[in-house]
Amino acid sequence: MHPRRTAFRGQVWSRRLVWCLVAVSLIACKTSSAQTGQSSPSRDLSQMSIEDLMNIQVTSVSKKEQKMSQAAAAIFVITQEDIRRSGAANIPDLLRMVPGMDVSQINANSWAVSARGFNNQFSDKLLVLIDGRAVYTPLLGGVNWDTQDVPLEDIERIEVIRGPGGTVWGANAVNGVINILTKKAGDTAGGLLNVVGGTDAQAVGLAQYGGKIGSGTNYRIFSKFLNHDSLPELDGSSGDDRWNLLHGGFRTDSNISSKDSLTVQGDVYVGNEGATIIHLFSIDPPVVDNLDVRDGLSGGNILGRWNHTFSSRSGTTFQFYFDNYERSGPESHETRNTIDFDFNHRWAWGSRQDVVWGAGYRQTWSEDAGTIDQAFNPSDTSLHLFNFFAQDTITLLPGRLFLTAGSKIEDSFYTGFGLEPSVRVAWTPSERLTLWSAVSRAEHTPDQRDAGLVASLAAFPDPGGAGTPVQVILFGSPQFLPEHVLAYETGLRAEPSGRFSIDVSAFFDRYDHLQSLEPGPRVFEPSPAPARFVMPIAFGNLLYGTTEGGEVSASLKLTDRWTLSPGYAFLEMHLHPKPSSQDTVSVAQNEGSSPRHQAQLRSHVDLPHGLSWDASAYFVGALPMQGVASYTRVDTQLRWKIAERAEFSVVGQNLLRNDHLESMDQLTLVNSSLIKRGAYAKIIWWFR
Repeated sequence: MHPRRTAFRGQVWSRRLVWCLVAVSLIACKTSSAQTGQSSPSRDLSQMSIEDLMNIQVTSVSKKEQKMSQAAAAIFVITQEDIRRSGAANIPDLLRMVPGMDVSQINANSWAVSARGFNNQFSDKLLVLIDGRAVYTPLLGGVNWDTQDVPLEDIERIEVIRGPGGTVWGANAVNGVINILTKKAGDTAGGLLNVVGGTDAQAVGLAQYGGKIGSGTNYRIFSKFLNHDSLPELDGSSGDDRWNLLHGGFRTDSNISSKDSLTVQGDVYVGNEGATIIHLFSIDPPVVDNLDVRDGLSGGNILGRWNHTFSSRSGTTFQFYFDNYERSGPESHETRNTIDFDFNHRWAWGSRQDVVWGAGYRQTWSEDAGTIDQAFNPSDTSLHLFNFFAQDTITLLPGRLFLTAGSKIEDSFYTGFGLEPSVRVAWTPSERLTLWSAVSRAEHTPDQRDAGLVASLAAFPDPGGAGTPVQVILFGSPQFLPEHVLAYETGLRAEPSGRFSIDVSAFFDRYDHLQSLEPGPRVFEPSPAPARFVMPIAFGNLLYGTTEGGEVSASLKLTDRWTLSPGYAFLEMHLHPKPSSQDTVSVAQNEGSSPRHQAQLRSHVDLPHGLSWDASAYFVGALPMQGVASYTRVDTQLRWKIAERAEFSVVGQNLLRNDHLESMDQLTLVNSSLIKRGAYAKIIWWFR
């Protein structure tokens, strides 16, 4: 935990710059000729109508394909064309375009990502999957974003759900689900070279090739390298957080028969990264200071998925994956293995019911070597999770009114059985309007941090003058309970015309058993040496409260060449300690660590001679408990299709000012860095 540091004033919203972006876009559209750029090898979604985009098939809401316009959830889809237009170099930066997602960069290699509040480096109420493989870490609860290095060119789409998804995805899908889906191997045939060079991303390279084996199997293999420079600390000195990663992988898709298909894919990576942490050098005498650390990263996974179709009305999916990774810091050493089995069956029951059910089992085991700063008790664990779910979609009025009801039952290592039901209704009175509502219950099950953490927060001389040092230690609790949410949501999707669409959602969530920090009485510990007084703080479940708010996103095609995509999100949090709680800090910390207001404006312009220009402005409200002022991030990209299979881009990021602060979370593992203005150039070449 960091001590309170000097607040850093960020940049406020620049209305003048945004209007300049709009004006320049309008001028460019009026002066552009009718010439269009050459098409790239990937599908160009910029040529699709608003209606086509609203009818993209999504799977994350019900584990079956359905039109996005009819999904009874607050879902946002990032398409491959959105990725190309964004100029983003990593997945967290891509997620900034989703209204209601809170994305804060901590240093050169760490991010805090959450939905609808409770954001920190390890946001334990957000579930992230890559092709069905959960990347949630049960040690600290959250995602290590530095190793989720999926080549952006291989992503088909990212489906982002704000709100609970526990009925189909299970524990920790409390405030949101991010499902990253990569392209089939057959869609990436041929070769791809991608080279990037710039200020922060000093060198990034991707080499990939895809082809066929026989008549029924497609494959691709890739190798990627990245090297990012350090960012400055708050005082201007180097944060020593440079980051490099070497990553390789493959995917094969095979048609075994007319009714069976098999996907096998895997990844392996190795790298290292730096950080500055607050380190307890000595208890007697008490010495706490900054320490530069260098952490090793390595890991790999393999996944297999078998799809069998019985008929047009019935089919099954069986998935298996094994995941291994090792991290040597920054405050403890973790080696983890995970094995997961998942089975789903979908069938149409009669003419009006569509049933999906499934079962799964996951086991994860780890070895955790602690330090004076952080350890876990026990250090070696083996956790298991059993689950079963069933969900039925009933057509009440054909083509108009749909009711979806279901629940997931899970048996977890720490807490036993849990129930996560939901009921969703979607009404489409016309092809251009969908109204939906949902009531859901979801839970965050305890992780190893909640149950067994032993973390030294501070050491100081005895204020009573006895000469014996005092050590403050944060302890996990083996009796830690699941955190629950009961969520009420509603929304609409409308297409008033072929050039305009809007998506609005609102929510009211009730939380119980939220994590609190409960102080205990001071205890004298004569051993192990040195003798000291220990001031314990233990995790409890003595907070409750509500959150409410909403998100809106729109797409406006002003001309055939110019598209604007505005968005806005509002969040209000009202948390309270229970009468038995002695926690005096967590309520203010949680409420003051998520922005109340976020806004964005994205612009895309097709220019003549194969050029296109994209610009994005993201406003994030202040985080008063972190000393982070409101700021606006402006990114821009100019792309040029040099030839049919070659593209050159120049990207500028964080253009409003030289640097700004995005996060200074008190429970982060690493010290925060300033996010700098940056630029890079990229060239992509597709070949056969």
